[in-house]
Amino acid sequence: MRRSVLMASLGLLAAAAARAHTMNMTQVLVSFDQPGTIAIKIDVDLTVMLGAPDLYYEFATDAPARQRATLDRLIPRVLDSLQLYSGDTRLVPVFQGFTLPEASKADLLDASMSKLTSLRFLAVLPAGRQPLRLQVPVGAEIDYPVAYTIQIPSARVSLTRWLEAGMHESDPFAWAGKAPRAGATPAAAKEAPAGQRFDVDTMPWQRQLALYLRLGFRHIIPEGTDHILFVLGLFFLGITWRKLIAQTTVFTVAHATTLFLSTYGIFRLPSRIVEPAIALSIAFIAIENVVSPRLGPGRLAVVFGFGLVHGLGFASSLSDIPFPKHDFIVALLGFNFGVDWGQLFVIGLAFLAVGWFRNRPWFHSRVEVPGSLAIAAIGLFWAGQRIYFYSHI
Repeated sequence: MRRSVLMASLGLLAAAAARAHTMNMTQVLVSFDQPGTIAIKIDVDLTVMLGAPDLYYEFATDAPARQRATLDRLIPRVLDSLQLYSGDTRLVPVFQGFTLPEASKADLLDASMSKLTSLRFLAVLPAGRQPLRLQVPVGAEIDYPVAYTIQIPSARVSLTRWLEAGMHESDPFAWAGKAPRAGATPAAAKEAPAGQRFDVDTMPWQRQLALYLRLGFRHIIPEGTDHILFVLGLFFLGITWRKLIAQTTVFTVAHATTLFLSTYGIFRLPSRIVEPAIALSIAFIAIENVVSPRLGPGRLAVVFGFGLVHGLGFASSLSDIPFPKHDFIVALLGFNFGVDWGQLFVIGLAFLAVGWFRNRPWFHSRVEVPGSLAIAAIGLFWAGQRIYFYSHI
């Protein structure tokens, strides 16, 4: 029974092969720039609504008229996913313009890279001046977490609230008395400023740490299918605490090293090298479990080398996530510890699933070897898929 559960779980991971590790977020900036109105800028990955990276690339390279036609179809879905209310009155944002991400063709087609499109709106505020709140309905077609920022330049107010997965409504913001009153409702909407950006430094370091811990954990559970398989490959070398602790410690030190180096811009490799290498590392570790199931200096050196590669993958997924300038180390450590907790969670689940039978004489032949071979097959499939993808862009 437990063996069947394990095989079914590996099958589900194989079904997710087309999606590597993607770190995304959604940003909503509301600015009280003009009396009686608010400027709204939404940074969102439209790949979620379009359905695939190649469809997003087609949209990004299309003629302006066809881009606008696509946006006319998508914008109602964006606004249904991110609803702004003043009291009980839902605001009606008027579309003003958009900005596409500056990215290469490879990044636009890469499922592991986030692609935030900036959509700009203007909305008229109701006369009641009721508190403002953001509502994210169940089933919203956007990526969590949502960074919801309110700015009132004239009052020097900048306030950010985070909505994590499972949260569907922000705290209300009482803006009356802080924002300028409307002398007259504007006859025509002016385009909202395009240069405003979400500033993560508005958060205290304790909340930054908690946020990046969650982001790091989510990068493994549920989004890091390739990293999950690599950790399972370490697990199936032989289920003893000595082997697990030795391998995971070496792997953690390695990926933390390149994560720091790459995030600081000291050392980087392009995705066309990193992504196939991660897939090949999964296959190599799993095959080694079958042909040479021993823990020694050679195995630990291999794990360390592949950990360096995985760290570059972690850094690549963070390219579009804003990091604070003042508490950068806190955020980076938080993300790294979140990744480690995600890996330990995977090992814990695997142990609960099959660890009870690790001392049975049939365990190696019936569980460890079939599990490793299944992981190797998925890793080789991913490697071929990614090599083909990057050779055709």
